[in-house]
Amino acid sequence: QVLFVESGGGLVQPGGSLTLSCAASGFTFSNYDMRWYRQAPGKQREFVAHIYRSSITIYADSVKGRFTISRDNAKNTAYLQMNTLKPEDTAVYYCNSMPNRAWGQGTQVTVSS
Repeated sequence: QVLFVESGGGLVQPGGSLTLSCAASGFTFSNYDMRWYRQAPGKQREFVAHIYRSSITIYADSVKGRFTISRDNAKNTAYLQMNTLKPEDTAVYYCNSMPNRAWGQGTQVTVSS
């Protein structure tokens, strides 16, 4: 019954911004850390950002300083604000709890001129 629904992706130019949302259901959201991952074409899924229950955050070096993960426990939703996007950020972005549960469909982010 656990479900993650990612949304907010789209096509943006390099240097642009997007905010992704992750609506979670089927578990007690506030009791778990949350993460964003991404998977680029031809590549493995990789870690992007982590937010602890305390709201302390950790980022992959590739996005540090550009992306911000946040959470709203009242809405059972995690967010990823993505700024100064680069072509190498192009990927399908997924959210999940930590430990991982079932994966959602993700949302496509394409950064291109």
